[in-house]
Amino acid sequence: MFERFTRDAREVVKGAVGHCQRAEGRAVAAEHMLLALLDREAGRASFTLTALGLAGRKASVRGALGEARRHGGLSRADSDALAGLGIDVSEIVARVEEAHGVGAMATGPEDRRRRSGRAPGFGRDAKEVLQKALRIAVARRDRHIGDEHILLALTVLPGVAGEVLADHGATYTSVTRVLYGAGRAQAG
Repeated sequence: MFERFTRDAREVVKGAVGHCQRAEGRAVAAEHMLLALLDREAGRASFTLTALGLAGRKASVRGALGEARRHGGLSRADSDALAGLGIDVSEIVARVEEAHGVGAMATGPEDRRRRSGRAPGFGRDAKEVLQKALRIAVARRDRHIGDEHILLALTVLPGVAGEVLADHGATYTSVTRVLYGAGRAQAG
């Protein structure tokens, strides 16, 4: 599948692996893909994020991802579902951090990869992002999978990355509008 990726999309994937390695993660996650997209200053996705005002709010996006990581990577939907069962995630996080320090739920020993020198693999959600990017490209009859398809995939899949993007104004609809037009500038 990677042979169908544009140079920009490949750079996003490599950047996601880099983010995972720096965090000593065991597997690349959708959040790593979003961080890699934010790092880029070229490509259609970068143009789109800039047009939607995210270029000036990268710190806010990174902060929101960090806060979700502090909560064990639970999305707002996950936290709401647990609240429906009478489980207050914020209270649990507060108690764990009181006993073990701030960020104790962010990663655990099982989330750390061994320092074997090998690149981390792709987690289930990152694989879903790549598969969805492929489906979006095929549906649009695009010959190659670009970084814009990765961005679109992140906006439609459930999870922290999609929630953070939506909270910052990058929804599937707004991204599509910038990329493919609706009377506004289009990413070229």
